[in-house]
Amino acid sequence: MDGVELFLLGRTLMKIGEGAMPEPEGGAARYGGGVRSVLIVVSDLATHPDSAVGEIAARTGLPQSQVSTAVARLKEAGAVVTNPDPADRRRLLVRQSASPSDRMAQVRATSIEGALADALGDDPERLKEVTEALDVLARHLSPQARSRKQA
Repeated sequence: MDGVELFLLGRTLMKIGEGAMPEPEGGAARYGGGVRSVLIVVSDLATHPDSAVGEIAARTGLPQSQVSTAVARLKEAGAVVTNPDPADRRRLLVRQSASPSDRMAQVRATSIEGALADALGDDPERLKEVTEALDVLARHLSPQARSRKQA
């Protein structure tokens, strides 16, 4: 596998992951944008709490408007809280909520099996093989695994 193939595989996995996300109450049409920017913002906040929207945008490469929309969605879902920046009262600092919101619990409780079956077909052996491979990748390459390695 070369870098291009790895990149394309990553995009395919992201699309399968997006397909595994349960619809928010009120449906996806209620919000602007997709789930991808929300997940990118949540991931960034996990390692950079108390960040301003502009800082998140700079680190993630997302437009500031997308980050603002994602933060608004996350705040409405109870996944993040905002507080005034003590150094500049005009800015808000964003951090994950101390306890998981109902929406976060719903997302984390949702299985990927349906999305994998949609992508791979219903061959149980194939689904098992891919699920086991994903478990190995997650164990070695997830953000949690990488942060444990750096510590």
